[in-house]
Amino acid sequence: MNPSSVQLKLFASLGALTPENADQLPIEPGTSVQALLEQLAIPIAKAHLIFVNGVKRSLQTRLEGGERIGIFPPVAGG
Repeated sequence: MNPSSVQLKLFASLGALTPENADQLPIEPGTSVQALLEQLAIPIAKAHLIFVNGVKRSLQTRLEGGERIGIFPPVAGG
């Protein structure tokens, strides 16, 4: 992976929004997770759980490149 890119995995109902280049998304160092999702037109309200390199993080987490990001929507059911 290019150091100025990230790997994005969208789970469950968000999977349909996965961009073609999700394995190597170019970013500017310092970009927040929220800014990345906004650039990709992924609804912020549906980003319920955010993991960066396997650790739970927030929308404000800054990315430097080389990270693996996983986004899960809210879970419902019974």
